[in-house]
Amino acid sequence: MNYFVIADPDKCIGCRTCTVACVVAHSEENIFYQNPEDINFNPKLEVIKTNKVSAPIQCRHCEDAPCLNVCPNNAISKLNNVIKIEEEKCVGCKTCMLACPIGAIDFAVIDSFNKDKLYCVEKMVANKCDLCISSPDGPACQRVCPTQAFKIVENLEENIKNKRKASIANLSNL
Repeated sequence: MNYFVIADPDKCIGCRTCTVACVVAHSEENIFYQNPEDINFNPKLEVIKTNKVSAPIQCRHCEDAPCLNVCPNNAISKLNNVIKIEEEKCVGCKTCMLACPIGAIDFAVIDSFNKDKLYCVEKMVANKCDLCISSPDGPACQRVCPTQAFKIVENLEENIKNKRKASIANLSNL
């Protein structure tokens, strides 16, 4: 069973602290000491704000991930139940973005250095939440949210069974 991070729109204030934490967690250098022009600001989640609600849209790491199934380059893989994009394999065809049922994939510009030809090229690659898989502390968005709007959803089958039991108990009390 996979797990994913979800935000409660009733708690989210749209401050975008989660997006900064995401960028920091995925940066090789500390962005707070870099020249602002050199920062590659590509968060792996998108905060959507409307007049009434705000919440980040993040990958649900689907069991039978449509993005993984449609990728023509095998640039998307499943690693420890996390759907991960391998940037070096991504050709930027956007098929995964079209296949994602919740719109959690966007595209980011990365600099790619060709060692054989000694030049640098800007390349568009798929970009989405990877649950901060390389961090032992887990998802950065969850750790920094000032309103604790984020929670990790795991053991989904067990949660469903408990809800069903509670529903039956409530019905028997009627």
